Amino acid sequence: MIFQLVGGLGIFLLGMKNMSDGMQAVAGNSLRRLVGSITNNRFFACLVGVLVTCIVQSSSITTVMVVGFVNSGVMALSQGVGIIMGANIGTTITGWILVLKVGKYGLPLLGGAAFTYLFARSDRWRYWAMFMMGIGMVFFGLEIMKDACAIIKDIPNFEAWFARFQADTYIGVLKCAMVGCVMTTLVQSSSATLGITISLATQGVISYPTAAALILGENIGTTITALLASLGATTNARRAAYFHVIFNLFGVFWITLIFPWYIELIQAIVGVDVAKPVVVDGVTTYPNTVAAIAATHSVFNIANTLLFVPLIGPIVKMLERVVPNRPFKEKPRLTDLDIRILETPLLALEQSRKEILKMGDGCIKMLDWLLELMNQDDPDKALGDRLKQRERVLDSVQDEMAEFVTGLLAANVSHSTAEEGGQQLRIADEYESISDYIVNLDKFDRKLRRDGLRFSEDQRKDLSELNRQIAEYVKSIHEAFLKGDNNIEVASEPAWKRIRTEVKSLRRKHLNELTSDSMPPALSVAFMASLNAYIRVRDHAHNIAETISIER
Repeated sequence: MIFQLVGGLGIFLLGMKNMSDGMQAVAGNSLRRLVGSITNNRFFACLVGVLVTCIVQSSSITTVMVVGFVNSGVMALSQGVGIIMGANIGTTITGWILVLKVGKYGLPLLGGAAFTYLFARSDRWRYWAMFMMGIGMVFFGLEIMKDACAIIKDIPNFEAWFARFQADTYIGVLKCAMVGCVMTTLVQSSSATLGITISLATQGVISYPTAAALILGENIGTTITALLASLGATTNARRAAYFHVIFNLFGVFWITLIFPWYIELIQAIVGVDVAKPVVVDGVTTYPNTVAAIAATHSVFNIANTLLFVPLIGPIVKMLERVVPNRPFKEKPRLTDLDIRILETPLLALEQSRKEILKMGDGCIKMLDWLLELMNQDDPDKALGDRLKQRERVLDSVQDEMAEFVTGLLAANVSHSTAEEGGQQLRIADEYESISDYIVNLDKFDRKLRRDGLRFSEDQRKDLSELNRQIAEYVKSIHEAFLKGDNNIEVASEPAWKRIRTEVKSLRRKHLNELTSDSMPPALSVAFMASLNAYIRVRDHAHNIAETISIER
């Protein structure tokens, strides 16, 4: 019995994982746009939480992701708590999937999907097959667990132990809820506990009210994942995790107070006799309990969310008072990247993409600052320090980007995800190189000034014009990355050639000046080095355009 129960649970959990991975891959950019569209509208945030959890098939993944977003400062606390409430509703989809009476078809569904997964050439078909394979494994695992639970009725000691947990009194309801909470805390998956609960209820080992009380406890147990994720996180991230606990604890508290009437309501909604036995091959089962358990889970979370939505504002204020801000800067990293988000690779890629966009913005600003410094008679020291500081920041950002994306690629991710991650690493490296050359250009000018020299007015005019062309070129490529324009390499080719022609012309002009006028060697070297540095900026920007053009 134990072997069957453990094996069935393992297959069930692996099926949930495959369903999640398959759906995330199929949803792709839709999932990224969904999370990117979150606003301060609490109802919309709840809806996003429902949809994301239906896709990733786990409220734990969603809540940990929210803790990561809030921890990095990308998401406000009020947005995060809205998504957490929606995640509690979204996770009930598992119960309704199990309501489909296809248990005996789980194995052929698994087999058919496995053949498609192994032999399909299209990635999209393979991900759909992974999703269907997950469904097959969920039902097959559930059937194995049901068979294991049927043995319990033949073992008097086991049956007597389960008889101690009956939700026929208020204390009994609380005891059952506590068991559900402990079970979920141990296996770290409310879906797994749901599967075990359904297996016990359909075999008649426990009654429907007992199963309903277990389900309530599972809602509390699932909060441990977000709590663990918030350890060592920022104050706002801890507030989000605490809200998850408060939300579920308070919900279970008020439902247990009206538990007998709640059970009657659910049976009226389902419209079937939950206690009606069905005999199959001489074995008595109670299949109607599956729909009742799914409805118990859904109605509880929907009702609790409707109760809490109007109170989001006051609850957030209360959390801010109870969990005060720390007196020091909590964010030691320069980026908004958080390893908690690696649980959802597509959303992790979206986060790293935003960091690359910030790097691009930084390079464009640096070109503007360089132009301003070059034309100042007395260079602004504060602006010069800001230029050098921005370059150091971009160095650190690239290091954090590399660590984050490498961690992402180390996991079992799809080919397209791995490819995009590699492209992001290359683009980040190119932007960091651009920042290095911009700082070098400023160094050339500073060294000349320290030696009592300076570019001539004509040279400054030529370099300013070249700087303007380079800045426009970098900006156009940056905007293409922002918009996902894969045609940028072809579109920017005229500008690329124009810059090359301009540099050749300036070199020729400079050499002619050397033959006709006496020019200090240091000035000549600095001017030629500046032209070379601008060409390198153009080359690195072109590499970004090339990378964008081969994406997807």
